[in-house]
Amino acid sequence: METITIPVDPEIAKAYREADPEKPQKIAMFLNVMLKTTINKKPLLEIVEAASQQAIAKGMTPEILASILNDED
Repeated sequence: METITIPVDPEIAKAYREADPEKPQKIAMFLNVMLKTTINKKPLLEIVEAASQQAIAKGMTPEILASILNDED
């Protein structure tokens, strides 16, 4: 993987810096899927299925995904 810089609102940057150590990793996985969807010419379903397989292989579970999507911190 490579690292890129993306501008975000100050409150998002602060929350990211202050998050528990596992949170940025979860966010990175989620953003990776979203960015692939945005820039890839493949059909969305194909991208989502491939991303899902990658996430599962790296330890993502439905519970972890739900906690990311439902986190209100």
